[in-house]
Amino acid sequence: MEGRDVTQTSSRPPRLRKTVVLVGMMGSGKTAVGTALARMLGVPFLDSDEEIVRAAQMSVAEIFARDGEPFFRARETEVLERLLSGPPAVVSTGGGAFMSAQNREMIARLGVSVWLQADLELLWNRVRHKNTRPLLRTADPKRTLTDLLAQRAPVYALAQIAVPAEPGLSIEAMAQKVVGALRARPGLFEEA
Repeated sequence: MEGRDVTQTSSRPPRLRKTVVLVGMMGSGKTAVGTALARMLGVPFLDSDEEIVRAAQMSVAEIFARDGEPFFRARETEVLERLLSGPPAVVSTGGGAFMSAQNREMIARLGVSVWLQADLELLWNRVRHKNTRPLLRTADPKRTLTDLLAQRAPVYALAQIAVPAEPGLSIEAMAQKVVGALRARPGLFEEA
């Protein structure tokens, strides 16, 4: 009987107390895993880049081209603050969002940061055929990705939780790994 009660309880999503903010490199799965994670937790999924795109009515690449990266980063901070001030959700951030000390502090204060940790080959396999990544529009995009990963990984390591990705792991399985890591952290869920 106890097994049944546990199964029944686990079929209802636990009530999240804080917004979960997914950080990591482009191609780490923040959008795909975030969507599955939000569904599992019964909260909205929000994408900070999509919120910026909607407000600006132009793509991230167009914003970078027209207004530059500093302008984009300022809008990103404004959007993150708005999303973190709302009800609990799962928020996917752009790859550079966590580089800002201001954003890291705000996320730690108002939510919980989760680094979707993926190695270079996994990231490259996921992004190499996409032309929607403005930072990879270079003569040697794999070298650019390598350099970005080397620069950003130490900062991503400051996230409150790190969940390593694995080649061949499904989106659902990765989302389950994130749920497990979140459940291991006290105070993120309301007790039933």
